Amino acid sequence: MRAVRVLVRGKVQGVGFRWFVREAARRAELAGWVRNLPDGGVELEAAGSEEGIDFLLDAVRRGPAGARVEGVSIHARDGRAELTRPFTVLR
Repeated sequence: MRAVRVLVRGKVQGVGFRWFVREAARRAELAGWVRNLPDGGVELEAAGSEEGIDFLLDAVRRGPAGARVEGVSIHARDGRAELTRPFTVLR
């Protein structure tokens, strides 16, 4: 089990980025959430298998058509706190 907190910078709002992340995370059977940040970035927390997290991080680095990912910061997350299933978009 692996848990991460990820901050994404670039043109990642208004391009379907949160939906894209949600769909990738659900395909990977991950728990967690994604949300927009006031500064124009996107934040997400996810937990699941090592392979599932790797799949999600690859998707996040690529982003959907129309997005321009300029930076991805990945931080280990305390896995003891439970994340929601299914993976969801927070508003």
